[in-house]
Amino acid sequence: MSDATPATLPVNDLDAYIADFASFVQASPSSYHAAEEVARRLEAAGFDRLDETEAWPSTPGRRVIVRDGAVIAWAQPEGASATTPFHILGAHTDSPSFKLKPNPTTGGDGVLQAGVEVYGGPLLNSWLDRELELAGRIVTDDGAVHLVRTGPMLRIPQLAVHLDREVNSKGLTLDKQRHTQPIWGVAGEEPDDLLAELARFAGLPGATIVGHDVLVADTQTPARFGRDGELFASGRMDNLSSVYAGLTALLAAPSESAHISVLAAFDHEELGSESRSGASGPFLEDVLVRIAAGLGAGDDERRRAFAASWILSSDAGHAVHPNYPERHDPANRPVLGGGPLLKLNANQRYASDAIGSAMWAGVCARAGVPTQPFVSNNAIPCGSTIGPLAATRLGIRTVDVGVPLLSMHSARELAHVADLAALGAAVAAFFAND
Repeated sequence: MSDATPATLPVNDLDAYIADFASFVQASPSSYHAAEEVARRLEAAGFDRLDETEAWPSTPGRRVIVRDGAVIAWAQPEGASATTPFHILGAHTDSPSFKLKPNPTTGGDGVLQAGVEVYGGPLLNSWLDRELELAGRIVTDDGAVHLVRTGPMLRIPQLAVHLDREVNSKGLTLDKQRHTQPIWGVAGEEPDDLLAELARFAGLPGATIVGHDVLVADTQTPARFGRDGELFASGRMDNLSSVYAGLTALLAAPSESAHISVLAAFDHEELGSESRSGASGPFLEDVLVRIAAGLGAGDDERRRAFAASWILSSDAGHAVHPNYPERHDPANRPVLGGGPLLKLNANQRYASDAIGSAMWAGVCARAGVPTQPFVSNNAIPCGSTIGPLAATRLGIRTVDVGVPLLSMHSARELAHVADLAALGAAVAAFFAND
């Protein structure tokens, strides 16, 4: 671990980085919004948006493609050849939440409720008593796809302590079906239809919605706080912190390079990544194969390029929780403000190995940022990431990293501002290094 402290990190304009990250989170309440926001920002910077059904240019350039709630973008430098390797930043756009069910208009006893099912593994209690919104995509009967978000509209009210006298002594137990259906209105005389409300918010009053992928998101604004404003609270930092770091790094990628820099932000990581837009699906391989083919690569050249390539799988990890220190490894104690994590696991729940660890140490040294190892307590198995999945599918050497958080999978997570900016600096160094 480096001896550098947050106060000495050579990160360019930390305040601007954090402020713009907050704006990015606010623009990305769902994976579909996040993918479109990445594409929008890249197009504004001169990236060309491509269509998967059309032929792609093989000339040098900067390009982006969106598949559902996933986005892949790359910078192909002058002089790239059939064996030019890739430097890939892998992340994911989705976060634990609730997803709208079919026939979602429910309720009783004078209130309207939304029928939802649990998406991924959220901390259920963290979603109580918050102003929530619906966000995602809808498909109308003409086949058109539209993004939609409602702004503050829903709330999951907790049962009053007067009606649950033992809640503070015995703990809160939530039934995923009975206790998580949010309220969105009061029943009136007119027919009440949640899908009709979504159509109205999408600017399509009277339209018929025939399909929807709509999730619940917290509406509270991201905020800095703490003694010196060094702490940052926000929803969806797992894993928009990594998506944003990859976005800013790709925008700063050098025009001349011996590799092709790639940002690959997948959907459905919180569900296991098994989808056409997830890391276990073909999206990244499809893009890399087409880029390589445009450079004249046959199967042999492409495999040589993959053998020389790297994937930096970036996903949030755990800082030591001061109220539960026994839940962490006794010798490896990552802290807020100590720099991005190198994530290690003997059972390959993370893809990092000795060679990848050395690569990451060099990247952080060039970026001038500290890093710290994360490994789980043996009695508390860790989760996994896209890293092992992508490495297995492509055979590209992969290392798992990410920012340390508290309250992971809460509706509102906690990070140190220096760690967020340091991850961006490290990914920029990864794209700049050959």
